[in-house]
Amino acid sequence: MHRRTRIKICGITRREDALFAAEAGADAIGLVFVEASPRAVDMDTAAAVRRSLPPFVQVVALFMDAQRAAVEGVVRAVAPDLLQFHGREDARFCASFGRPYLKTVAAGDGYADLSAASAAYPDAMALLVDGHASGEMGGSGKPVASDALVGASHHPLVLAGGLRPDTVAAAMQQFRPWAVDVSSGVEHAPGIKDPARVAQFISEVARADEQQSE
Repeated sequence: MHRRTRIKICGITRREDALFAAEAGADAIGLVFVEASPRAVDMDTAAAVRRSLPPFVQVVALFMDAQRAAVEGVVRAVAPDLLQFHGREDARFCASFGRPYLKTVAAGDGYADLSAASAAYPDAMALLVDGHASGEMGGSGKPVASDALVGASHHPLVLAGGLRPDTVAAAMQQFRPWAVDVSSGVEHAPGIKDPARVAQFISEVARADEQQSE
């Protein structure tokens, strides 16, 4: 049976980029609530993006070692479908907001133990593997090394880090993820998406899916 790899376009800062991503076939868009990030979005913009999206396109709110009050504020104002935690948050904290969550596993140190991460975050909806090192933010454009992942996870795998229209098919072939997550690889500048690259990325994911099903 043919399985379709899901697609998240992350680091959205503009309503028009969110709408184009949805129309092009993205399953989810990511909103970054990390002040130090060049892709950070303010609450009013995030809420406007949320209101403008069509049905069945999910909104993912990304945090990194945020205070509880900050996460609660986003949950109230934006009503994201999923939360994504990039820092040192423990499983109890991640699960305490009444929303499904993704937990990021940094693979940039050359070693990412999926078995340990899966055991540490049993309630996570998925593990998101990114190419950045521990303590760094996502969106760096660093790919996940072929030998960086060890162990097995009972969670679905979301692959991020260094994905571009010209690299995503090979990465899918290697890691066989449930979903792919792209940010810098489809941009003009941080937070400003390139519609042509977004459309090409989504087309390349579909093409890779078709090749894997043959």
